[in-house]
Amino acid sequence: MAASMQPKASHNECSNARLPQTMKAISLIRDDTTGVTPASLKTVILPIPQAKPGHLLVKICAAAINPSDVLNWDGGFPYTTYPRVPGRDFAGVVEDGDSWWIGKKVFGSSGRSISFTQDGTHAEYCQIPEGAAVPMPSVLSFAQAACIGVPWSTASIMLKRARVQPSDTVLVLGACGAVGSSAVQLARAKACRVITAARRDFADINTATDSELTGVRDLTSGKGVDVVIDTVGDPALMQNALKVLAVRGRLCFIAAPRTADALFSFNLKDLYRAEHSIVGCNSLQYDAEEIGANLCELIDGFESGQHKAVPTKDIHTVPLEKATEAYEAVRRKDGRKYVIVW
Repeated sequence: MAASMQPKASHNECSNARLPQTMKAISLIRDDTTGVTPASLKTVILPIPQAKPGHLLVKICAAAINPSDVLNWDGGFPYTTYPRVPGRDFAGVVEDGDSWWIGKKVFGSSGRSISFTQDGTHAEYCQIPEGAAVPMPSVLSFAQAACIGVPWSTASIMLKRARVQPSDTVLVLGACGAVGSSAVQLARAKACRVITAARRDFADINTATDSELTGVRDLTSGKGVDVVIDTVGDPALMQNALKVLAVRGRLCFIAAPRTADALFSFNLKDLYRAEHSIVGCNSLQYDAEEIGANLCELIDGFESGQHKAVPTKDIHTVPLEKATEAYEAVRRKDGRKYVIVW
């Protein structure tokens, strides 16, 4: 349960006295105000933030590096202010704030502010709103819990935006990616029939050899799918996905090319006659408390084993001092999940 659902306790005024005064962090520093070149990424020493009322100070034990963190480094979010500690996802232990939370293991993710206009989680400590703290499933390590935030909250929001129902047949584009694989698990947990699509032979549809998604018609006896969850954002693939939507089908997408020609066209007559819906999903339209409430809904699934976190063997942990190299690896899309650990 998020903090807003917990009984209120008094602010722990003395706990901060036992904390160190400074912490290590990485910081995005931008001298080029035009945003044409990436910000520099440096290891810095900063004062430890004070937990103001309604907030918690979390000692970060693990913090994943997401593609959106790299995009933030590259200047992809014009509202980011500098200098800024990046990092959206985290797992750690509450060190200061309302006494009910002190010592508890928590995980969570950012909304529209943390990592952008408020310092993020790629630091030894981070201040978060109480509602953003989610009790950590006991079956997970800190590194595993740190990998849940952005992928699982985004997938969950996509399924809600697409109004996924238990009887639906759901096509997931990019099913092998972090968000796509989370969407596959969540749709199956809703008792949906799931068709996976990725550039892999083990996917139901290998989009490397069937980019027109003709296999979807074969798998659905010509009916098409009720929902497309598109985590790829390729306009040509998206157009083909529209063609395999059943009547009243819904397509939800989270990505687009980072170019001026990120255009997507469709036939208006076909769209309205089939009563199709196209819905965008942007996790940065939500605040950290809304993301926390969303993640709270997933706890039981992880505790029961219905939801599978990233296996420990697939997580590449790095110290804060190696964060720049890890950011570069995520930018290269080398296929590994990088997590900063302390």
